[in-house]
Amino acid sequence: MNILVTGGAGFIGSHIVDAYITAGHHVIVIDNLSSGELRFLNPKAKFYKMDILDPKVPEVLKSEEINAINHHAAQISVSKSITDPLLDANVNIIGTLQLLQSAISLKIEKFIFASTGGGMYGEQIFFPASEEHPCQPLSPYGISKLCAENYLRFFNTQYGLSTTVLRYSNVFGPHQNPHGEAGVVAIFCEKLVKDQKPVICGDGEQTRDFISVRDIVQANLIALDGTCTGTFNVGTGKETSINSLTECLMGISGKNISADHGSARNGEQRRSVIDHKKFHESFGWKPEVSLEQGLVETYAFFQNQTV
Repeated sequence: MNILVTGGAGFIGSHIVDAYITAGHHVIVIDNLSSGELRFLNPKAKFYKMDILDPKVPEVLKSEEINAINHHAAQISVSKSITDPLLDANVNIIGTLQLLQSAISLKIEKFIFASTGGGMYGEQIFFPASEEHPCQPLSPYGISKLCAENYLRFFNTQYGLSTTVLRYSNVFGPHQNPHGEAGVVAIFCEKLVKDQKPVICGDGEQTRDFISVRDIVQANLIALDGTCTGTFNVGTGKETSINSLTECLMGISGKNISADHGSARNGEQRRSVIDHKKFHESFGWKPEVSLEQGLVETYAFFQNQTV
């Protein structure tokens, strides 16, 4: 299968590219390298340095005879979405819509969309949140992802395009950017490697559903199946507080460093955890990597980086 992975030089996308190539697929990557890095890109992938809004993208899809699109390129900064919602909408809504239109015109068989479980449900009413939980995103980023999801549903209903929406919880692992606002695991790993104190925002009792990128990759392999259509949560269903996460990382690092507490972030969700029962019952997916195992792998990755 010829698969296009947008954002394929990024954190999650680069791992998916590796898995698709290992599975015997021919992978084409479009990435503008705004956050992705070529050092993470599998050399067997064919690379185009392009923005997904580039008018030449349909030409690439046609010339490469793409069978499936895995769409991970996105504007992922919540704070940037608040200060510049127009940019966020252009990338996450218009960019996705243009790819969907190309998929129809070129008779592409499959479209996989990376969405957010953490940001989709807002302040949760029940825990863990299933796909039936009301979608009430608190930021333009979450709003744009929800809008794109609705376009996928339309293209599935109207044109029969096999579409899969994967709502991720808080993904962590090797290749994650430690310099962004998200990715607390990556940020804390780099701090500890440099013998610096991690800074916990607020009291640290806010919870998240942390999932290893390796489990995310398995979800994206399953999603290639033409029968895998619909919207699925991809998370562990387990809440972990930032304090507990920090304590675990401290132990893994073996360093006698204490964390500092900073001011709480405005508008930050207090609790976030999602239910993967639907995906498990429909296609057998379940998380296999424990939090501690994933943290050990991630810390080792940052230890091995040249700083």
